[in-house]
Amino acid sequence: MINSLSGRFLILTIAFVMVAEVLIFVPSVARFREDYLRTRLERAQIASLVLLADDMIDQGLEQELLQNAEVFNVVLLRDEARELMLSSPVPGPAVATFDLRDPGAIVLIRDAMSRLVSPDDEVIRVIGDPVRAGGLVIEVTMASGPLRAAMLDYGWRIFQLSLVISVITAGLLFLAVRVLFVRPVRKVVGAMASYAQAPEDARRVLTPSSRLRELREAEEALHDLETQLSLALKQKDRLAQLGGAVARISHDLRNILTTTQLFADRVEMSNDPMVQRALPKLIGSINRAVNLTESTLAFGRAEEPAPRLTLIAVADVVNDVVESERMATGDHDISYAEDVPKGLTLRADPEQLYRILRNLVRNARQAIEATGEAGEIMVAAKEEAQEWIITVTDTGPGLPKKARELLFQPFAAGGRKGGTGLGLAIAAELARGHGGRLELLRTGEDGTVFAICLPRGFGLGEAE
Repeated sequence: MINSLSGRFLILTIAFVMVAEVLIFVPSVARFREDYLRTRLERAQIASLVLLADDMIDQGLEQELLQNAEVFNVVLLRDEARELMLSSPVPGPAVATFDLRDPGAIVLIRDAMSRLVSPDDEVIRVIGDPVRAGGLVIEVTMASGPLRAAMLDYGWRIFQLSLVISVITAGLLFLAVRVLFVRPVRKVVGAMASYAQAPEDARRVLTPSSRLRELREAEEALHDLETQLSLALKQKDRLAQLGGAVARISHDLRNILTTTQLFADRVEMSNDPMVQRALPKLIGSINRAVNLTESTLAFGRAEEPAPRLTLIAVADVVNDVVESERMATGDHDISYAEDVPKGLTLRADPEQLYRILRNLVRNARQAIEATGEAGEIMVAAKEEAQEWIITVTDTGPGLPKKARELLFQPFAAGGRKGGTGLGLAIAAELARGHGGRLELLRTGEDGTVFAICLPRGFGLGEAE
């Protein structure tokens, strides 16, 4: 109840109504006190009129008149003469005098609150204007105890009435909030929960129906969001199906192209000049098609498997990569260098680290070969406090601006002609799988430097 919106609204409503009643209570009590004192002055004036009508009244009647007016004595100012009209024994001196002839609101409130907090039964003097021109000024002395008791009784009745009004008001507002706000909000929440169970089902998309403007806007925003999400999920499902189809086609196409390569190798032995001129272009096209299908198959896997981390000798992996690329260099004037400290080990998946380095070194070799000039590729490794760093440096022509903008994005080749754009994307993904990163340190006319940064730690956790 308390943790619900309507429950908290109920409690706040009661509290706020009570605060409002308190603000009303203070001036009400002050007004009640003023009326109480004026009534005592009027009774005292009536009692004095009896004396004016008959100067010879007995002592018993005089005391009865004073008790009825609830005062000790009455002083009336008439014709500039101050007369003690009625009197009785006063239990003590008057401790305070209150003038009701022209009281201010602040003064009335102050005196009323002061009387409420003072529990002593004291003698007070009250001065006021006689009614119906019965004199110039009337003055009485009276006890403060009955006044305070009457004020407390009045305050208690005001409190009870305020409490009843607060409960009734809060109850009505509680019902209104549940009907106008909580119920529509629960409807929206229910629609969201239903949609979450089957977001691909377009029938579960929320249909805006609220008449409240703010809630209607929220429903429309949610409707648009769910519609877009459903379309995105459908598109993702179609892309996944398309990816599966492409993977199957690429697999079959790779087998066909592999067979075509074998036939091309046989045709290469032909002495026909036309065949000899066309054959290099044919073999190049076939090789590019084979590379594309192999890269697509590799990238089209649902996800790369988690790396199996072991301590490996960096020099062995680097040497395997360099030797493989050196064999693929052919007649091109490209030299390879290795700068790996002897005995340096790091924690990585040896197969995946090989793939990362192979992609980087192969890209560097192909970039240098495209220039037709001599070049150099260096693979270096070092150990720092928090990570291992392996760099691949080449003296190629550098990456063009378009390639730098689309770096590490799959199928976004912007550098080498015929490239698929998958090499760097796969390498970056494998590095992230190790908890590390693949960075482009610099590129320009004097060459390019990539860095593989792998964290030093157990698994993918903190550093040793």
